[in-house]
Parts: sequence; structure tokens; C-alpha cells
Amino acid sequence: MNKNGSLYISLIALLVSISAVVIALNGGKETQSSMSVEETLKNNPKLVVEAMQNYERIAREEALASAQKVLEDNIEAINNDPNTPVIGNPDGEIVLVEFFDFSCGYCHRLYPALKNIIAKNPNVKVLAKSLAFVSPVSGYAAKAALAAAEQGKYAEMYTALFEAEGPMTEESVDAAAAGIGLDMTKYKADINSDKVNGIMASFNDLAGKIQVNGVPTMILNGKLLQTIDENEIQRRINEIK
Repeated sequence: MNKNGSLYISLIALLVSISAVVIALNGGKETQSSMSVEETLKNNPKLVVEAMQNYERIAREEALASAQKVLEDNIEAINNDPNTPVIGNPDGEIVLVEFFDFSCGYCHRLYPALKNIIAKNPNVKVLAKSLAFVSPVSGYAAKAALAAAEQGKYAEMYTALFEAEGPMTEESVDAAAAGIGLDMTKYKADINSDKVNGIMASFNDLAGKIQVNGVPTMILNGKLLQTIDENEIQRRINEIK
């Protein structure tokens, strides 16, 4: 049984129970109003379906409004954290924040779209906030990219990790780092540095505060953007322009 069917039966049961209580309170005699409620529901089941659909619509709207309020309350940390790596134009007026995981399949599907968006929109800057949601190597990859940022090569490492073929391992992550010409001694030291660990912790804390429960999650100029479709991302950017 689907969700709507289950809710429909539950609501019918609830309303019939209410009618039974009304009858009991009236000495077992059905009142005109209780008969009207039960007969109306039996004869017009679409009323219940429409009521449930309306309820779900209101619940979605309230959830979105609540989520937007949380974003607004944390917008400074979302958009202006100096430790968040930037891809694209660092002075771009349109801010696209990406919470992602280097091991996430959907993040890999989103990557080509973001690459094209950055190429086509020089006024967009992408703030890359890496998380470790998906696999044990996710945290290592995220810290490796932040270590690359210490050498001014975050964008190159981001690209290398998303374009690498085969399963991601610590060895493949290190190979990507060597491939973009990092000083590997400094790289290895920075991966486990207090600074990199602190940045990772700040990303995780912020994700918790704004209720990021999955990746990829994007925020465009302070508004939640739930898509991996390039055309939809571009449409939303064009609206801002």
C-alpha cells in the first residue's frame, strides 16, 4: 500500500472513531451531525484525498519556510567563511555553495554541470564545502583537497578527484595530488594539520546546523537549490542576473 492509501485509511478510521465517540456521548443515539460526517466521507471519498493532499502541500511549504529561515540565520557562515575554497571567480557576485562528498555518485554526476556553469558564468563563484558522508575514504579525500588549497591548488585537486577513473582509495587520492604537482611532503603534513581538521569540523558543524542531510546540497545566493540538472541551475542563475 502506498503512503497516500495508508494515510487515507488512517484518516477514515479516525473520523469514524470520532463519530462513534459522539454517538456514545449521546446515549448511543446517532446525531444528525455525526451521521452527516460519516455519510459524507463514505459517499465522497475524494474529499479525504483532497484534504490529505492539501495537508501535505501545507506541510511542504512550512518545511521549506523553516529551512529557508535556518539558511538566513546562518548565511554569514554559508557565504563568507574565509576558509572555504573557491572555484571560479573569487570576486563573483553570484554565490553558489556546494556541500558534497568526493565519493558521492550524485556529486560526480553534478560535477560536469558545475564545470560548465563556471565556464559559462564568470560572475559566479562556487564555494566548495566537502563532507565525509559516503565512505571511509571520503574524509581523506576532503582533507587532501584542503591540503592542496594550502598550496593554492584546490580547484586542480577538486577536478582531479572528480575526473579520476576507478575506485577512490587513499593511494589514488595521493596519486592525484602528485599528478597536479603538489609538494608531497607539505601535502602529507597538511592533511593531518590542525587547520585542515578544523576546517573539516566547521563544514560538518555548519551542515548540521542548516540540516544538510544528503549530498550534493547547493545553496544559490542564500536559497536552497535541489537539482543536479545544468539547465535548471542556469535558469536559477539567469533569474538572479
